[in-house]
Amino acid sequence: MFNFTATYTDQYQLAMAQVYFKKGHHDHQAVFEYFFRKIPFEGGYAVFSGLEDLLQIIENFRFNKSEIEYLRNRGFEEDFLAYLETFSFSGNIISAKEGDIVFPTRPVLQVEANIIEAQLIETILLNLLNFQTLIATKASRMRLVAGDATLLDFGLRRSQGPGGYYATRAAITGGFDGTSNVIAARDLNISASGTMAHSFVQSYDDELQAFRDFAEGRPENCVLLVDTYNTLKSGIPNAIKVAKEMEQRGQKLLAIRLDSGDLAYLAKESRKLLNEAGLDYVKIAASNQLDEHVIKSLLEQQAPIDIFGVGTNLVTGNPDAALDGVYKLVYSAGKPRIKISESLSKITLPHKKQVFRIKNKEGKCIGADVVALVEETDVKEMFHPFEPYKSLHIEEYEQEPLLEKVMENGKSLLKSRSLKEITAYSLSRLAELPIEYKRFNNPHIYKVGLSERLKEDRDRLIKENKSKL
Repeated sequence: MFNFTATYTDQYQLAMAQVYFKKGHHDHQAVFEYFFRKIPFEGGYAVFSGLEDLLQIIENFRFNKSEIEYLRNRGFEEDFLAYLETFSFSGNIISAKEGDIVFPTRPVLQVEANIIEAQLIETILLNLLNFQTLIATKASRMRLVAGDATLLDFGLRRSQGPGGYYATRAAITGGFDGTSNVIAARDLNISASGTMAHSFVQSYDDELQAFRDFAEGRPENCVLLVDTYNTLKSGIPNAIKVAKEMEQRGQKLLAIRLDSGDLAYLAKESRKLLNEAGLDYVKIAASNQLDEHVIKSLLEQQAPIDIFGVGTNLVTGNPDAALDGVYKLVYSAGKPRIKISESLSKITLPHKKQVFRIKNKEGKCIGADVVALVEETDVKEMFHPFEPYKSLHIEEYEQEPLLEKVMENGKSLLKSRSLKEITAYSLSRLAELPIEYKRFNNPHIYKVGLSERLKEDRDRLIKENKSKL
């Protein structure tokens, strides 16, 4: 949707790139790695989202003439600007599949390119993947508790500016059924849904006439908002009258919507009134500050709600607001690279790598991924990344490789998938995850371990770097 040019980056990326260029390092090949350190929402998993958008943007990542002039006025040097005039990404990207279930500390995506190219795409990569993965994870948690109920994204008006477009995409990836966001629905070929605002009812002197006019104008998929004045004494009785009038015209009222008050109580009472009027086919939709916890509570109270419209808490990723994904150098100029920290959990893992999901002989996930060197194909034992005496023998298990090449020489290799196909894949991968990792309270901690060779080389590089101090 948006025109992302190569100036969609941070100033320090360009500052570093000019130094690399001036020192002749721009031909140095590098490997950067994208991963995150903490699962959002105190959950047990995350849903990877944003990959296809990222690849499409990177294929067309260029500096136009006006941007080169802007950088000239910012003091960048002419020979470096001449390099940027012909800039395009020509590297490779190896990644998890979009929609897959991912976990902390393990590589989710790797970039192989010359160091300037790899550096200049860092900001857009983190911007897209962190945000969409956060929102897809939030949406997935709601799908888990909503069962067969319809989930609709109502969040565009509360999103952080144009981020609402990508929030909608991520929400569908995580399992939502539709959106009120018309432009996203058009572009992504998903269902556009909407009801009415309180202002529509308020603009009339009579609620019943407002409902009648709306039903006349929207006989298909008509949903009436019943809580503008009094839900049970006014809104529902008027909706019933209009529904009966629609029946006489050979039409059917789709649903009524509740947007305030005690949603569980009002849903039960509304269902009772609708059923007594012979309108058992009319669905009940609910909105108003919903999230996975509220939806779970409503369904535990047996509230007869068929449709949940979720806005603010979905598209803002409340309460976490951001995924702490990072992009770290792991190999360059022919050498493995490592970042040292006083905290072992902050020390990066060197080398280009592969990740394997450990499954039993029946093909079921046992709750473990192992990170190995890229050339390893059969890992016998995985070691805890931070506690040196913890390990797990895995030679008897199946090992499914999770990272695949998705871009080569700057061109996407992905076979185009519809958003519905990505969603279906994500739901299938989530179904493989044991239930202990999907519960909201104290979920099991998914094991991510290191192969013996990777652990040994990390430990060797730690010692070498500390000996230089």
